Amino acid sequence: MNFEPVLNQLNEWWTIILVAMSDPSTYAQVGVGLVVYLLAFWLSRKIRNAIGLTHHEPQLGAHPMRKLAYRIGYLVYPLLALLMLKIIIEAFANAGVSVWLLDTALTIAVLLFYYSMIRVLVVNTMAAKLFRWVGLPILLLHLLGFLTPVIAALEDVSLNLGNVNISAYGVVRVLIFGAVLFWLGRASNSFGKDIIRKQESIDIRTREVFSKLFEVAVFCIIALLLLNVMGINLTALAVFGGAVGVGLGLGLQSIASNFISGIIILLDRSLTVGDFVEMDDGSKGFVREFRMRYTVLETYDGKDILVPNEKFISNLMINWTHKDPKQRYRVDFSVPYATDVRAMVEFIKVAVAEHPKVISGEDVPFEERPDCEIDSFGDSGVNMFVEFWMEGIDDGKNRVGGDLMLTIFETLRANGIEIPFPQREVRILNEQAVSVKPAN
Repeated sequence: MNFEPVLNQLNEWWTIILVAMSDPSTYAQVGVGLVVYLLAFWLSRKIRNAIGLTHHEPQLGAHPMRKLAYRIGYLVYPLLALLMLKIIIEAFANAGVSVWLLDTALTIAVLLFYYSMIRVLVVNTMAAKLFRWVGLPILLLHLLGFLTPVIAALEDVSLNLGNVNISAYGVVRVLIFGAVLFWLGRASNSFGKDIIRKQESIDIRTREVFSKLFEVAVFCIIALLLLNVMGINLTALAVFGGAVGVGLGLGLQSIASNFISGIIILLDRSLTVGDFVEMDDGSKGFVREFRMRYTVLETYDGKDILVPNEKFISNLMINWTHKDPKQRYRVDFSVPYATDVRAMVEFIKVAVAEHPKVISGEDVPFEERPDCEIDSFGDSGVNMFVEFWMEGIDDGKNRVGGDLMLTIFETLRANGIEIPFPQREVRILNEQAVSVKPAN
């Protein structure tokens, strides 16, 4: 192999380095670059400490804009270095001074600013790796002036399928920009919805409507940008869009119905996050999230039920906490017929009222206080029931009914009253007709 061209190139670079090392302006540029970086670092510390948003770390649950402002504080240092180097390079260039080393320092500042943006803005690990291992080399090639030849080389690698030309550059561009747009759509959607839901001055249902509309808008914008990157003419889509739209309308009828139903639910205020609902098929749980196609119900045993939005419109639904979180429940029990029912009713009321989750007290309306009444006369005893009001649902952490049954049982036993059980009395009407066979 002939290494002479390579050796000649190395000798040429070595000559350039020796000339640069012998030039006093080289050391001046090194000194200016170091001073700029140190000064930018010092000023960035002063600026971050002077501004409360960038100095104090936000607490858990803080507003998304507050968290973003704190993270942006880390961009001050590379941004100051970039601006200061740009100003100095322009001043030296106008004075006719060589600035090749300062241009290198500027390139490093641009790469540092890009890397800092990845650390600040990109939370997803996979997206951060993509921006580092793909974005940084592309940016470096662009700054060094090598990106255009690389693009030309990739365009030469192509494949013709009829009238369609597929080049390596087109495939790489679609993959890179598609991944970036996909990440940008998810990140902006999550960030925008968090900001909307943090607006306490807006009703929660209105916030959910805005967040859903924002999600649709982001999806449409990302889809249009991706089509543009792929080189698809949007005007051509309009030609057959009408015919295809009819087919899509029929095929996506259920999805469109669920989306519109979700908007109607949020606007008519029939359902909101935190409500406890029960469907006609027996499914019940707390409303945790509204999505474009379905609503998430969380049950007490930790399961998530995904209910299509149109079911809340077309089917029967019981909203236990729609207007008032207070609910009335009852507990049934029985006592023997020999019980002094009037006295028993009073001490059962007192025992039930002592439960911390039961609504009771003199300031409570009479109809909402614990009450004990006769339900019916059974075969073995008097059937009684206790009615009580409580906040929330009698299940899960608020399992009040089970506690009250134990309380009633213990109170009855403490007062000498036992729960009756079924008994049968057998009477022989014709004793003479019964003969007893003597034993042998």
